[in-house]
Amino acid sequence: MEVLDVLRQEKKYLLMTEQTERMRRRLGRTLQEDIHGKQGGYLVRSLYFDTPDDTDFHEKSDGIGDRKKIRLRIYDPGDKTAKLELKEKMCDFQRKRSLTVSREEAEQIMTGDYTCLLRREDTFALDMYLVMQEKAYRPRCVVEYDRTAWFVQENDIRITLDADIRATESHLDLFAEHLMTYPVSEQGVTTLEVKFNHFLLSYVRDLLSLHGQPQVSASKYCMARSVGMRGTE
Repeated sequence: MEVLDVLRQEKKYLLMTEQTERMRRRLGRTLQEDIHGKQGGYLVRSLYFDTPDDTDFHEKSDGIGDRKKIRLRIYDPGDKTAKLELKEKMCDFQRKRSLTVSREEAEQIMTGDYTCLLRREDTFALDMYLVMQEKAYRPRCVVEYDRTAWFVQENDIRITLDADIRATESHLDLFAEHLMTYPVSEQGVTTLEVKFNHFLLSYVRDLLSLHGQPQVSASKYCMARSVGMRGTE
């Protein structure tokens, strides 16, 4: 199956309820909604992996410049496939490589058995096998949220609003119909993400109207782990 490889910039902002609704109306009037949208949005669920000493979590928390995250991602518990993704922070850019795997392969990977990746012919699958096997990556937490997304074909611009971020560290079945989760995002707070190649088109920048709005470096994975760790103190 095809490996997707994208390198782009990514900006994040936190919006309160009123800001979110204004943004939703502006974007909805002007931009084309993502093809995955179902009645205004869709589920995103990711199973994140980390090393026994939580290397990726600590590198993000400590502000290390070049860092990575490994995850399996689906959009519905009934999905027949999943995406195995490696997301790398490289200075001002985010590189994301994604490999589509079958549900059976995903379930095997969830157990810590990565040998199915050796049966692939592409180098990315082999790279993922070597990294996850050598550093003993294992599932750490599931994060899910409700996403509304819009896109602009020029410069591969994607704008997303992610609401009701929630997670679990005790139930790590990516395909479970229902998960017992704890809240990660504060009530009424939505994460706005703006992703683009090269530069953000001026009319999109004006449409977003984010003058003075501070950027954040919020990782949903790290937010979820931090909340979960507080619960054990």
